[in-house]
Amino acid sequence: MLDYFREHVGNVGTELEFGSVYQLLVAVVLSAQCTDKRVNMVTPELFRRYPDARSMASADVDDVYEYVRSVSYPNAKARHLVELSKALMERFDGEVPSSASDLVSLPGVGRKTANVVQAVAFGKATMAVDTHVYRVSHRLGLVAKTDNTPLKVEQTLMRHIPEADVPNAHHWLLLHGRYVCTSRAPHCAECGLAAVCPKIMDGSKL
Repeated sequence: MLDYFREHVGNVGTELEFGSVYQLLVAVVLSAQCTDKRVNMVTPELFRRYPDARSMASADVDDVYEYVRSVSYPNAKARHLVELSKALMERFDGEVPSSASDLVSLPGVGRKTANVVQAVAFGKATMAVDTHVYRVSHRLGLVAKTDNTPLKVEQTLMRHIPEADVPNAHHWLLLHGRYVCTSRAPHCAECGLAAVCPKIMDGSKL
């Protein structure tokens, strides 16, 4: 399966649009339970007004809300963006840290967000498990049925995927789930892995 992705997909990155590590962090926070397409519609104006941690740290939460109101959970996310920006200014001189422990210490930043930032911005071998990665990993039989949490899926994938492939593998699985192995009515007839896929639908969290 990895050979297939290497040959037919190759090196691939996030579909989120950003101009700095800080903007990547903001975009990933906004993308939680929201599509990248929607986030990319919101961030251009948001980044024009608040391009960095310094400007966002002094923002009014209600003003930030007006920019992000069309994403999921806009109230919480607007508050998190201001709070994490303040934390970046106070503790990291406005720069986004590269370590997982520092990242998850920021308001609104969980393990998945930290893994995405580490992989995309800093080239680290981290595996962010979102709903697409979780679903595809189960359907392809890459993880066991007992891997019933994102953390367990992450740990199993990390044990079996070569470190050099990990940053790409996250995007391979994510994009495969987004466009081919979709939650409802997966496009099996169009899938290059159909011949080897066990199609384990039970427990894949459709």
